[in-house]
Amino acid sequence: MRDIETSNDGQLDEPLGRVSIISYGSGHMLNDITSSCWFTYLLVFLTDVGLSPGDAAIVMLSGQLADGFTTIFVGELMDRFGHFKLWHAGGSILVAISFSSVFGSCVPCKLMGTNSSTLETVGYSTFATIFNVGWAVTQVAHMSMVNCMSSNPTSRVSLVSCRNAFTMVANLSLYGIALLIFTILQSVNVMFQYRWIAYVSISIGSCFVVIFLVGTKEPGSIRHCVDKSLSRISWTYWFKKVLYYQVALVYTLTRLVTNVSQAFLAFYVINDLEMSQSSKALVPAIIYICSLIVSVILQETRWSSWRLKLYFSAGAVLWILSGLGIVFLPSRMHNLMYAISIIIGAANALMTVTSISMEGVLVGEDLNGCAFVYGSLSFVDKVS
Repeated sequence: MRDIETSNDGQLDEPLGRVSIISYGSGHMLNDITSSCWFTYLLVFLTDVGLSPGDAAIVMLSGQLADGFTTIFVGELMDRFGHFKLWHAGGSILVAISFSSVFGSCVPCKLMGTNSSTLETVGYSTFATIFNVGWAVTQVAHMSMVNCMSSNPTSRVSLVSCRNAFTMVANLSLYGIALLIFTILQSVNVMFQYRWIAYVSISIGSCFVVIFLVGTKEPGSIRHCVDKSLSRISWTYWFKKVLYYQVALVYTLTRLVTNVSQAFLAFYVINDLEMSQSSKALVPAIIYICSLIVSVILQETRWSSWRLKLYFSAGAVLWILSGLGIVFLPSRMHNLMYAISIIIGAANALMTVTSISMEGVLVGEDLNGCAFVYGSLSFVDKVS
């Protein structure tokens, strides 16, 4: 038995192959592309179908709350029962079905034969909740697999970096799909345009889910990450560790920075810098492309704890410099925003890859608690 355990440990110490890393990274593509569509177009779509801005906000808030609370409970269940790929597949099915319903017509309204605004809000909120529950299940399962797939620090960071690279591809793909549909279907009702964007996004994301499920080996078949023979760690154990709060703070602030750059820069370049309308798409695209390039470069880096801290600090410094540039940039020099976008893209990739990798440092060898850690940190992210 000891010889078998030693052999398994040796397998985990070996660097992962490029195929394994790429197939793992593709597993979050459906989540990423639907998430980008969710934050970019949901509120616009809901107001176009007749909901008031307040009711549309309720729909989005219900989904975010469901996501935040699900991450904690799902993380605990995964620590108990394992089977990350099964959780991932189930969550992906929920995402695909419910997301098409969120951007579809109001199902309860059709069943009840009425178009009551209250019933519409309840109907869309229900599918938004289901979508975010499935999204959270898929996210926690996917993130928790990193520490179970390999104990090699370089391979772990490569997995996270590849995941981040696919996130950038998903965002760019969404904007490409939207541009194509808006161009081809100009004469079609705008609600149908949004629905086609959602349907195409789901189709593409589902293909990548299949690639992940086929190409990625269940971590439990290599090492029993959730071994019932081991004494389980109580969830209260993590709240007694100072490192947990440090990592939570770093991860939350990182997500806050990246979300702000995604959500508000488009409004900034139009309203404050008075740039052309095309810049509203071009500036985010530059950010994502630069993040993608940096993420690919990070895959080839040999990592250590001090390098994680160094690269994260470098990303933070770059963002501070970018923030100063945004604050003091006069509108007459708005073309400099394209250069600032390059810096923002690099900073986002550096901070995102290293902050997620720091979660692996927190979990360490306590692999039977990794899903709860990722779930609770994701909850903090949603609260922010």
